[in-house]
Amino acid sequence: MIRDKKKTFSLEQKKQLSIPIFKRLENEDCFKDSNVVLLYWSMDDEVFTHDFVEQYYKQKTILLPCVEGDNLILRQYQGLSSMQEGEQFHILEPKGDEFTELDKIDIMIIPGVAFDKERNRMGRGRGFYDRLLTTVKKTKIAVGFDFQLVDKVPTENFDIKMDKIITTTYMY
Repeated sequence: MIRDKKKTFSLEQKKQLSIPIFKRLENEDCFKDSNVVLLYWSMDDEVFTHDFVEQYYKQKTILLPCVEGDNLILRQYQGLSSMQEGEQFHILEPKGDEFTELDKIDIMIIPGVAFDKERNRMGRGRGFYDRLLTTVKKTKIAVGFDFQLVDKVPTENFDIKMDKIITTTYMY
């Protein structure tokens, strides 16, 4: 359902729908006060992050996930020239050393497939973020489009709730 809905929007429309999400995020104290931010380099069907990453990487330490096997490792974004195509999903990922000082992360901005008002998040089913979130206990904000909000996300006992969910017009 949601995957089909995403396909009805062009990349340009998704970029436009992403702008108010990041305007809302910029107004959050937890973002204003942050120094180290985990973001993600968006795929075509996700909230568009490229412009936001570019806007902030010189002011804050921006970390992006890189897929290695079944896990996400984090590397610092240092400009478009520091990116290379990732192995599994062909998403651009930063080159360079792994960022291992996870306790320095102030806030994590996380994508998902679906969300509910109870701040549950459904990912793509591989558990990449769930594994990462068990090791990093910092502010977790999921971002999504309004149509990704559902009545109830099915959850398992290992799923980790978000601290906030921000969509184009809502915040929970």
